[in-house]
Amino acid sequence: MKYELKYDRNNRIRVRCGMGAFSFEKARGIEALLLDDEHILNATAADANGSITLEYESGARDRVIETLDNLDLSEIKPATELSMKVLDNKVFFDIIKQAVLRGVSKYILPTPISTIYTLYKAWQFIKEGLKELRQLRLNVAVLDAAAVSSAILMRQFSTASSIMYMLSISEIFEDYTKRKAKITLAKSIAINVDKVWVVNKDVEVEVPLSSVKKGDLIRVRTGCMVPVDGEICSGLADINQSTLTGEPLAIPREKGDTVFAGTTVENGDIVIRTDKLPSDARVSKIVDLIENSNDLKANIQTKAEHVANKIVPFNFFGAGLVLLFTRNITKAAAVLMVDYSCGLKITTSISVISAMKQATTEGMMVKGGKHLETLSEVDTVVFDKTGTLTKATPVLERIISLSDKYTEDELLKVAACIEEHFPHSVARAIVKAAMDRRIEHREEHTEVNYIVAHGISTTLYGEKVVIGSKHFILEDEQSDVSNEAREIIAGISTTNSAVYLAIGGKLVGIFLVEDPPREEAREVIESLRKSGIKKVIMLTGDSENAAKAVAEKIGVDEYRSQVLPDDKNRIIKELQDAGSTVMMVGDGINDSPALAAADVSVAMRDGSDIAREVADITLPGDLYQLVTVKNIGNALIKKINKNHMAIIGCNSLFMLGGITNVIGLNTAAFLHNASTMAISVDSMKQLDIKEKS
Repeated sequence: MKYELKYDRNNRIRVRCGMGAFSFEKARGIEALLLDDEHILNATAADANGSITLEYESGARDRVIETLDNLDLSEIKPATELSMKVLDNKVFFDIIKQAVLRGVSKYILPTPISTIYTLYKAWQFIKEGLKELRQLRLNVAVLDAAAVSSAILMRQFSTASSIMYMLSISEIFEDYTKRKAKITLAKSIAINVDKVWVVNKDVEVEVPLSSVKKGDLIRVRTGCMVPVDGEICSGLADINQSTLTGEPLAIPREKGDTVFAGTTVENGDIVIRTDKLPSDARVSKIVDLIENSNDLKANIQTKAEHVANKIVPFNFFGAGLVLLFTRNITKAAAVLMVDYSCGLKITTSISVISAMKQATTEGMMVKGGKHLETLSEVDTVVFDKTGTLTKATPVLERIISLSDKYTEDELLKVAACIEEHFPHSVARAIVKAAMDRRIEHREEHTEVNYIVAHGISTTLYGEKVVIGSKHFILEDEQSDVSNEAREIIAGISTTNSAVYLAIGGKLVGIFLVEDPPREEAREVIESLRKSGIKKVIMLTGDSENAAKAVAEKIGVDEYRSQVLPDDKNRIIKELQDAGSTVMMVGDGINDSPALAAADVSVAMRDGSDIAREVADITLPGDLYQLVTVKNIGNALIKKINKNHMAIIGCNSLFMLGGITNVIGLNTAAFLHNASTMAISVDSMKQLDIKEKS
């Protein structure tokens, strides 16, 4: 690569390849390629002047120079991925560039040269309009070309220049919104496992996940993610499947059971026989559904483009009528020059950018203005239960004492003393409850014996203590249970997870653990109804009793229990087929197909990686933000409609003034541009999103 060295000191180099050496997209490709070099810490390529700035490790200067020398610009592939900082800088400099060129052309250049420059720019618009006409399309590009051509034909070069300046600013804002959406969407979706332990004749070898073959035995230990779909051929483990099934509590799995990629071993040690390669795993199939749904979404056009294009034929029709009845080309030109499309496009883009910025200040991430527009049309909200309407953090709801010898606090003290040794979600709930009650639980027991997927056994004050599942305590340990206790056990609701405690061979207590709804859930649902939502539905993989209990607490209109991932996707499509505009709110891998299929989708920031990648909007974790983003969507469309009315009203008056000779053509064009700028400034103001009661 040919370049001129401009700066070379303090582990920093800046070279210049010359103006026009590479495009904006190719600059991103250069940055990506250079950053692959382990010695280069930072790389910035500026297409405006063809410069490349590098920061490198100490002592690596010669290696960096060699890399630059071997760089072949013709072979670098353009890249569209860029940071928001780079994008913001590009927009700023593009606007400054247009303003400078406009000022130089109007106030500095001699009139002949300014005219030539204006004609050159005008040809770009005319060429684009002719291209659309050849495709038999009568749209905004054709109207823009006609307005510019009319000014040129009447030798109103200053007016033509003003029109083109406003159109260029509009295009910059439109390009900004599109690129911003691409940045947030251009991320990979994958299980974060690079290497696995393959068991071969009692010897474990660490290998890349990509080299795993069907039938390979893979060992997965406590805290590790299951990398493949397969069957457990040895060992016991508590598997947390919340990302796949939505169930917050770990499920015991043993030899012969099937486990799935993307789930996590909370406790235990298992060996899995690979049934499906990573590319064929259930989580990969979900990703395929996501990609297909996003392809469908990509065809949506913004409301402003629809309105602007629909008005175009009326502009030409009006100009034709004026020319027919007045025989005055100047009056007819007023209809074309004082058009509506420029204002509609630029004010809509600014309104969307302002709304997205407002959402960002609230801690949300919105992947494109179209999703805020769609929010205003949503009439049905579908919630996943676990992690969305609930916190996916089990809490101790109740302690049942079955012995006069022990109080609730004493039972909790014993349980917390034993459970604190194990990072199980239910164990954490019991330990936290003891801390909340300020119960001190010193380690007074002997060494604990953990029986994977069953419970814990130890000795306390000379008596055997066991804590765990009903099956472990009553059947495996054969603990003594009174008739009264059996009646209590029979009446325990299946909406809770029960942990049993036996001391000295007798069942003395039961701990009921639940995953409670978020405190704000009911209030949020009521607020959503006030914002225009007609139906609220809850979907969950939990049992009927558990689903019904939560539904009654939070006040949803409908609920569906024991729902599988494919079912959620189907339910969304059924609602859409019935005419509903659906917003899906979820946080697990199991929600991803439904999130992708919904008209607009929302994920919580503490949810699964896939859910966040798929969702159109990501919230910081507070459900109240769901009401806020819905109100932002409503207010955005209200603002856009208000802008449209103002643009149509003002420009109709200016157009009428030009036709009746009340104002001149230049004045009409000036007022048109001035009103567009004024409405644009108003569009930058923060939206009023106060909840209407």
